[in-house]
Amino acid sequence: MQSRIAVIGLGSMGYGMAQSLLRAGHATYGYDINPQTAERFQAEGGETETLAGIAETLDVVVVVVLNAEQTQSVLFGSEGVVARLKPGAAVMACATVAPEFARRMAARCAEAGVLYLDAPISGGSKKAGEGALSIMASGSAEAFAAARPVLDATASTVFELGDSAGAGSAMKAVNQLLAGVHIAAMAEAMTFGMTQGVAPETFVEVISQCAGTSWMLENRAPHIVAGDYTPHSSVDIWPKDLGIVLDAAKSAKFAAPLTAAALQQFLAASGSGLGHEDDAAVAKVYARNAGLTLPGDA
Repeated sequence: MQSRIAVIGLGSMGYGMAQSLLRAGHATYGYDINPQTAERFQAEGGETETLAGIAETLDVVVVVVLNAEQTQSVLFGSEGVVARLKPGAAVMACATVAPEFARRMAARCAEAGVLYLDAPISGGSKKAGEGALSIMASGSAEAFAAARPVLDATASTVFELGDSAGAGSAMKAVNQLLAGVHIAAMAEAMTFGMTQGVAPETFVEVISQCAGTSWMLENRAPHIVAGDYTPHSSVDIWPKDLGIVLDAAKSAKFAAPLTAAALQQFLAASGSGLGHEDDAAVAKVYARNAGLTLPGDA
């Protein structure tokens, strides 16, 4: 059956999800702070009405913004969508946020008669466009049922992690700990290899087939070899995401030294003006400190 779905946030992940929903035959509305992005989506077949005009007819609102502050603004700000939704409509929140924040949003949605699915996403922009994301979701059975058309259209794997919000975001924090550390470790290993005469392209060829590889290495290291830092996932995402991990670790009285070390490298990259580049640009911090020249650099 066709559902009426709004995707709020047409960045690299949200745009791909909206495209996947269109392919699945759903009436899909796409909204973004950049009007040109929304217009491009409409040119590809997206619906054209304003969010205020159609909110009460929506079955699901998918929120794919950057952080908790933006999520809260979309849901409950001065033009918040929750107050306009019909009872039983669902919010599917995909940003990486603290588990406690997800629980608060779920409670506020429940007060308005709206279902909330805590549904962080993983897989990158390519998989988002293919409808092949992994989604770490938690919420009531009713929230899962309401959001099922979105889950089916955008994900190859849906992990159902519990019947209340927070569990999905907790799992995403675990994933982001590993992902952030792996990117920083890849950058460190590649630039260390350069000091030993190992060319970046040789590093990728060999290590991607050895025990030291990781998904992040295989995905991000080629960006460095190509000298292409077009942001699929930017440096500035990581101070936020690893900050969430460290805040949760502090609350649990858990030491996370590897996370803290990776965070410092991303902060150094951001402070060097690289915040809006692809997160593989963290390698530039290592290269600068070692006097190395990465591919594509003069």
